Amino acid sequence: MHKPSIGLSLEGMPFIFLTTVATLTFAILDCWFMATLLLVVLFLVLNFFRDPERVVPQEPGVAVSPADGKVIKVETMRDPLTGEDRTAVCVFMNVFNVHVNRMPVAGRIARISYFGGKFINASFDKASEDNERNSVLVEDADGKTWTVVQIAGLIARRIICWAEEGDSLARGQRFGLIKFGSRVDLYLPSDYESVVRIGEKVFAGQSILARKKR
Repeated sequence: MHKPSIGLSLEGMPFIFLTTVATLTFAILDCWFMATLLLVVLFLVLNFFRDPERVVPQEPGVAVSPADGKVIKVETMRDPLTGEDRTAVCVFMNVFNVHVNRMPVAGRIARISYFGGKFINASFDKASEDNERNSVLVEDADGKTWTVVQIAGLIARRIICWAEEGDSLARGQRFGLIKFGSRVDLYLPSDYESVVRIGEKVFAGQSILARKKR
């Protein structure tokens, strides 16, 4: 799977095009209040769908954040795919964060499971069980499994996963997107430990979330 980047997520182009046309239309009609309002909306849409390049750490034995945002939870939780109790690192994305999701480690996509659900605030604990979500099981080069869960939020209404079962992706490679506010949970193998704290800001594909235990 190869996902090209032009600095903006291609999924955002319809929103950008329509907002641009609407802004220009009201400007031509000299309706400056609506034109100004839509210009602000256009800025917000451009900001939301931005997709910057990232410098991915190359050192062995680390996992990077799958999402931009703030760490809201680091605790033992039940892995939705394996059924095991694992350390989970939960990253909350607000509407101002980049919403492109990236691979925490290099590996093969072993399984993808989508669950329909509600759209409650993604920062709430029950969002991991009640909300619309997409779980991705990744098998790394050592045979260890990682579970990445994309969770829709209060505003989000669509989870996108570009990866398919059987794909082999590099650490930091783009694999999905959640539109308009959401959360991503990363479940760690038993031989890895979290190196982030609650409240810390992280960046997808760049910030190290976990290291292999010595």
